[in-house]
Amino acid sequence: MLALSIVAPHGSNIAAGKKTLEVRSWRPELLPIRDLLIVENSSFLSSEDPIDLDGRAVAIVDVEEVHEWQPAEVKAAFSSGWEPGYWAWSLSNVRPITNGVPVPAKRKLYEVELTYV
Repeated sequence: MLALSIVAPHGSNIAAGKKTLEVRSWRPELLPIRDLLIVENSSFLSSEDPIDLDGRAVAIVDVEEVHEWQPAEVKAAFSSGWEPGYWAWSLSNVRPITNGVPVPAKRKLYEVELTYV
């Protein structure tokens, strides 16, 4: 299953339907992305620190489209402010995961194997 890690509390905000846009400096190569697993973790990942073993599955979403992030979309992204040069991923068909399955968090889009969600 394809996964995307998101720093807390934003994964939970997606699962609750509050955050409808995910803002990234990059965009996926192919769209749409169906059944994308959202993994919430506690720290920002970098090339020096690319994995957080304490992630947990919080939702499955679809990404139908990606567009340039606009100043009027700060609230939908649960962001503290707008900056140019970012991409807004439109999240839809949100399916919360309530059992908090442990999943390592990694950078970018990555594959995980889950036996149950």
